[in-house]
Amino acid sequence: MATFNTIPNLPKALSDTLHAQQFTTMTMVQERSIPLILQGKDLLVQSKTGSGKTLAFALPSLMMTNLEKNTPQTLIITPTRELAEQIAVQIQTLAAALPNFKTVTLYGGVPLRNQANSLDKGAHLLIGTPGRLLDHLSKGTLNLGSIERIVLDEADRMLEMGFYDDILKIVSQAKNTKQRLLFSATFPDKIKTLAQTLLHEPEVISVTPEHHEGQIEAYVITTNNKPKTLQQVINLYKPNSLLIFCNTKADTIALAQRLQQDGHAVTTIHGDLEQEARQEAIIKFSNGSSPVLVATDVASRGIDIDNVELVVNYDLPFDKEVYTHRIGRTGRAGSSGRAVSLYTSGSTKTAYILDETKKLELDNTQSSRNFTIGSHFKTIALNGGKKQKLRKGDILGTFCKEMGLEAEQIGTITLMANRTYIAIDKRVLKNVLKMLKSVRIKKRKYIAWVVD
Repeated sequence: MATFNTIPNLPKALSDTLHAQQFTTMTMVQERSIPLILQGKDLLVQSKTGSGKTLAFALPSLMMTNLEKNTPQTLIITPTRELAEQIAVQIQTLAAALPNFKTVTLYGGVPLRNQANSLDKGAHLLIGTPGRLLDHLSKGTLNLGSIERIVLDEADRMLEMGFYDDILKIVSQAKNTKQRLLFSATFPDKIKTLAQTLLHEPEVISVTPEHHEGQIEAYVITTNNKPKTLQQVINLYKPNSLLIFCNTKADTIALAQRLQQDGHAVTTIHGDLEQEARQEAIIKFSNGSSPVLVATDVASRGIDIDNVELVVNYDLPFDKEVYTHRIGRTGRAGSSGRAVSLYTSGSTKTAYILDETKKLELDNTQSSRNFTIGSHFKTIALNGGKKQKLRKGDILGTFCKEMGLEAEQIGTITLMANRTYIAIDKRVLKNVLKMLKSVRIKKRKYIAWVVD
């Protein structure tokens, strides 16, 4: 595989950032896409979640940005605000060394006026969902006349959500576009139609999924008592991280409450949560302070969570493609993973699982004590982040040198624009919160609270 250093004219600032983030070797989708994007080609790319596609379009977009122009030059359209935020974080991290580079995210759940104010101040790159982009276009708070490049990410998911016509309306407003890039996990007929409509003589790239055969062990269990079977699965595998999928918000909430009562450290994601709550749920899950995540399909695609040991389909999806995306949350980045699906006998719409997945028989004679998935950590938040020039080193230095914490008492630190999340050992949590009332980080006091 090629390395990033082989990319022609890669600016030193971006090269140094890639090196600092330990990105050295390109994935297949990056190796095949980046040179063509830099040549100005339109692309139609089939690539699964977890293949590195975000960096495949983000890096060349940054390389081709004219920082002297304070106008939007790249527009990335995504199906969900979670994916928009995920892409924004990766791009902001990558562009940290570029002077005055600015990204604006446009999605629902955030006041329109706040976003309009950000747009008024100028930006180089926009990331948005179709609905909110149309809102801004209709109100005149967004002008796409300077856009040179449009990226459609998770295009098949957007079409599943009924955004076909919305995409056409948005793209029609970007009249000076020179390049269009369409990334999709699958190539259904509607994607081919969209590509024929929007792309000009595109290069077609189809990348084999990064999962190698046997990397994900997928099983199905037939059961008429899903709560009991779920606990048996937990007892069997004893995972450090568990992602459970339900089909409805109500089932997600009910199952999370049951698991919490049984002693598991649980958080949830569903469509009715505000963006901040979803973001915090993902952070708590990824940093291990809530190692069980119960979610509807908003988490099956577009949310980058590595090191998920076990995925359980508590409710089976009716769509096999959705099933594929769900179990693809485990076994990522070269690691192995397991997926277990609970099948209720007599359900014809999900019978496909019986033909495609290995059957798993549980030992019902086992009487061992139930295993609980807990955590030694809690997540706290600070009311400051990247915009306040906070860095992980600043926080670690303060917590260790001034507050006397050991390095192992501090977990993952996640820096956002105006907020920082830190996993802290529960045994020192009260003292940390108390000391933060008087201790300064980079000569400034920050308010801290526990994220429940």
